[in-house]
Amino acid sequence: MVPEAPLEQTEHGLVAGGDGWYVLNARASRWYYVTGRGAFCDLEGEQDFPQVGINVQVLEPGEAMAMYHWEADQEDFLVVAGDALLIIEGEERPLRQWDFVHCPPNAKHTIVGAGTGPCIVVAVGAREHQDGADWGGYTVDEVALRHGAGVEQETTVPDEAYAAVRERHGMREPTRYRDGWLP
Repeated sequence: MVPEAPLEQTEHGLVAGGDGWYVLNARASRWYYVTGRGAFCDLEGEQDFPQVGINVQVLEPGEAMAMYHWEADQEDFLVVAGDALLIIEGEERPLRQWDFVHCPPNAKHTIVGAGTGPCIVVAVGAREHQDGADWGGYTVDEVALRHGAGVEQETTVPDEAYAAVRERHGMREPTRYRDGWLP
């Protein structure tokens, strides 16, 4: 029998405290936020799920979910509210509520908030290759650069890819849910 994982109250919200099943309301969960980078809901807690990762992102217009990148594993996205812009393989595709995006392994992509208000995106990704040198990388792309979501030089090192973003906005810091992030 699989035990229930305890939920631990932190100053920034509830966090799953170990292996096992659990139910966690996104509003009660720990979030990460910095102005200009959007809000990130940490549903996994202190662990990274070994097979599949999942999170909720809230992006204001112009805020990028991530730097333009590719991964050796599949990633999928569902826009549950608002408008966004998908940048994939050097092309722009508008996204609206209930649009689903499938990124097979090696598809270069990112999502940027668009429209007149926040968008909410649920992100799910496989984790077979998340650790190690072959996880993926950040490639130079003019479309991504125009939207502030691209790198100037190809790299596989996240700290290098996000250095300019962190210099502009700082690091996302743990925080409690803020009213208005979710409908």
